[in-house]
Amino acid sequence: MPPKTQEEMASSSSNTPKESVVDDRGRRRTSCGYCRSSRDNSISHGMWAHSLTVDDYQDLLDCGWRRSGCFLYKPEMERTCCPSYTIRLKASNFVPSKEQLRVSIRMQRFLDGTLDVKKVDVTEDPTKSGNFSSPMSEESLAAGSENKDEVEKSLHLSNQIDNVIHILIERGEFASGIQLPKASVKRVSQGKRKLLVNGSEDLLYSSNIAFQIAASIKRAQSCDKVVNDSKPSRVCEKENDSSPKIIAEKLVASLDPTVKNSGLSIRACNGHINFYASSKQVSLNRSVQNAPVPKNSRMKHYSGGNCLIGQVKRRKLEIRLNRSSFDPEEFALYRRYQLKVHNDKPQNVTENSYRSFLVDTPLIQVSPTGGSTVPPCGFGSFHQQYLIDGQLVAVGVIDILPKCLSSKYLFWDPDFAYLSLGKYSAFQEIGWVKENQVYCPSLQYYYLGYYIHSCNKMRYKAAYHPSELLCPLRYQWVPFDIARPLLDRKPYVVLSDSSILQNGESSLPQITDDVMGRDFDDVGQEDANDVPMLDEEEMVDSESECSDDEPDLETTSDDDPEIVDVSKVLLGIKGSHVKYKDLWVVFDPEQRSYLESRLRRYRKVVGPALSERMVHSLG
Repeated sequence: MPPKTQEEMASSSSNTPKESVVDDRGRRRTSCGYCRSSRDNSISHGMWAHSLTVDDYQDLLDCGWRRSGCFLYKPEMERTCCPSYTIRLKASNFVPSKEQLRVSIRMQRFLDGTLDVKKVDVTEDPTKSGNFSSPMSEESLAAGSENKDEVEKSLHLSNQIDNVIHILIERGEFASGIQLPKASVKRVSQGKRKLLVNGSEDLLYSSNIAFQIAASIKRAQSCDKVVNDSKPSRVCEKENDSSPKIIAEKLVASLDPTVKNSGLSIRACNGHINFYASSKQVSLNRSVQNAPVPKNSRMKHYSGGNCLIGQVKRRKLEIRLNRSSFDPEEFALYRRYQLKVHNDKPQNVTENSYRSFLVDTPLIQVSPTGGSTVPPCGFGSFHQQYLIDGQLVAVGVIDILPKCLSSKYLFWDPDFAYLSLGKYSAFQEIGWVKENQVYCPSLQYYYLGYYIHSCNKMRYKAAYHPSELLCPLRYQWVPFDIARPLLDRKPYVVLSDSSILQNGESSLPQITDDVMGRDFDDVGQEDANDVPMLDEEEMVDSESECSDDEPDLETTSDDDPEIVDVSKVLLGIKGSHVKYKDLWVVFDPEQRSYLESRLRRYRKVVGPALSERMVHSLG
């Protein structure tokens, strides 16, 4: 017996719908929810879904559609003000950045009770805290001053390296026309000194800038070959000198005189640039470290007369996955989040708007059955709750589909903003995909919604590396590293069109780790996957807002026989499902002409396969 399809496994009840039923709403023109333009310059195609199988919604996602409640929409990329590209990540290939790793470490420290919340949450005024009654000791003040000096020293050394890089570019040591990263010099901890330099105590600072420069040169060489294979460029002239080790030695040779004047010594070590203290400074530091601390100067913290030294409050994080449904506690958190984080007006954050945006779903639930390749929770729409010591602090709204977990929205408690719950929830969702592949091998991807290169607040999504963008013309997935230089030129690009690279300039904008970090680290915007769309009662009549006389998008030609032939489109009339070719005789010529124009547009935006599989409701 062949395995059951997802629709056959949806439910054993005959009352449960097992097929997709949609109502095409045509084009609509609205104000943009991303750039907040006052003009109605966002154009999309819309459908109302009465029911939707998870397989059909998966295919719609892979054609650029998204859902807001039961409303499905697809931006007309060539005309809308903020072209929105579907973005996804293969979970097994995810490579977290340093900043992303810090978020996980910060959460673990918070749960362990070792995180100083006051230092993380910069919005809190420590002078207003009643936790500690004793003033800061001289030791803690000295430590704060020392930390400030260390930061200033690191910045100073970083600037010196940047100056030397600029000089070497002018001398021709590094190829011109490449955007090289900014240098970063970091303090080396006591523990790492012993591991990295065989017990040496005089290593103070280190920089890996040589590795970043080498990576930038390598990317430039690859891009140069793609753009123009026949003409060797300056990028490739020094290919043999682009190893991190050689680059580090060049930098050290130029830095050595300057660094000596600041009381440090410098050496290149396997591509790293290391800064060391003089022998006199090392001797002085060791004497200070070994000196006894007077008893009366040791810092003590008191609260209510009880000493807190040695006492750690551990916290418990619980993550629950529930089917999408209305929960008063979730709505209260959502309302608080919208008012405080997004500054929405109270009258706009209602229970009805919340339901239509994040609770209502047309997806047909698929439950796991014996021998089926379905995750233990099944397929459908879910709310993932994050609770700390029983308190609800965040809710992630997600769709779990045969090939992916699609992240829709996240709202969180503003009091816990310092935990970066948007980033943390993304790690959890990526991890969930990897864990559940054992049950469902086809479940491999994490969809982050729409990526909008022209909107800075939406660029954070590309920091989940290595991600892919969906080409709006051929629906092919294109690596972001290839797409980004094209999007830097103009908002709407046919990403899969290789002629763009062939006709472009030889020096495409280069992608560096430093640029990636600056552009994509938008703290507090990690949740902005979707914006609410108009619900059924608020729908604007497509005929009055966007004329069918406008030229169609270039997704397919109007002469394409697959689009012109609407005979196989599946229609729903009064509970019956028939193909248009079996129904057209009941319409008069005028009705037939109008209906066929609508069906051609519908077939074009959903594709021939879905138009013959989903039921297009006519009432």
